Amino acid sequence: MPVTIKVANAPVNFGIYRADRAPLTATELLTEVARAGYDGIDSGPIGYLGTADTLTGHLAHAGLALAGGWIDLRYGDEDGFTADLPGLDAALDVFAGVPVADPRFAPRPTLACPDNPERCARPGRAHGTVADRASFAARVQRAADRCRERGLEPVFHHHLGTDVESADEVERLLEATDVSLCLDTGHLHLAGGDPLAALRDWAPRIKQVHIKDASRERLEGTVAAGGDFAQAVRDGAFPPLGEGEIDPAGVVAVLRETGYTGWLVVEQDAPESGRAPGDLLADQRANREALRKAGI
Repeated sequence: MPVTIKVANAPVNFGIYRADRAPLTATELLTEVARAGYDGIDSGPIGYLGTADTLTGHLAHAGLALAGGWIDLRYGDEDGFTADLPGLDAALDVFAGVPVADPRFAPRPTLACPDNPERCARPGRAHGTVADRASFAARVQRAADRCRERGLEPVFHHHLGTDVESADEVERLLEATDVSLCLDTGHLHLAGGDPLAALRDWAPRIKQVHIKDASRERLEGTVAAGGDFAQAVRDGAFPPLGEGEIDPAGVVAVLRETGYTGWLVVEQDAPESGRAPGDLLADQRANREALRKAGI
C-alpha cells in the first residue's frame, strides 16, 4: 500500500517557543525524534533547527523531513501585518531551501495569528470580535499568495487565544479566502468543535493535520480558577494521545476515509519550563506508539 500519511513531531512538544530557551539542542531533539520513529519535524522557532544554509544538513543527518512551521502575522492591523511580512519571507527562505523528494510531503508554511490577550484570558470562549473581518481575510489571502509565489502551499492554523478559535470562525475564513487549512484536533475540541466532523466537512481544504489530544474538563477547571491559556497548558489541557477526550484511532480512521494525504503532526503543547526533557521525550515516544496502534 502506498504511503499517504507520514507522522511528524514538533518542538512545541518540548516547550520550545524561543530558540534561546530550548531545553534541548537542535541535534539532541532531531536525534531523539528520529529514534522515536517519526518521519519529520516541524521547524519550531525559525532558526532553532538551523538556517537556510544548515537546516538541510541537520535534517539529513537525522533522517527527517521538514513538515512545515509556524508563522504568525497581525492580520487585524495593516501596519502590523506589513511589519510582519519580513518574518514571513525569512521563514519561506528556510522552507524553500529544503529539498523535497515527494511534493505530497513538502513543508507547509503554517499561517496563524498572534495571541489575543482578551481571548487568552478565557481560552475556548471565542469571545470578542475582529473589527473588520473582510480586511482580516484579505490579509490572510495576501499571505497565502505570497507563500505560493515561493512554490509553497500554506495552511492556516486556528488556535485557542487567537482571533480564529471556533469552528464558526474557521468556516468564515474558509469562505472568504482560498487558503488551505491546518486542522488541529485539540484546539478545535477545546473551542467547542467536533474534530471528526470537521475533518470530514473541510476535507477538500485540509492540507495538514495537527493531531493533539485535549481535555475540556481540565480547561474548564483552569478557567473556573481564573487561569489563562498558558495556565491551561501547564494544567495539562493537552495530555498525551489517548489520555484525553479525543480518540486517535478515530482521527486516523477519518483521515483514511476522506483520503487525506500529507503530514500528520503530533502536537502536545507543553509549558515553556517545568518538565524534565526526559519526561517530554517519554510523552513523544508514547504518542508515536499510540499512532502505531491506531494503524499509522
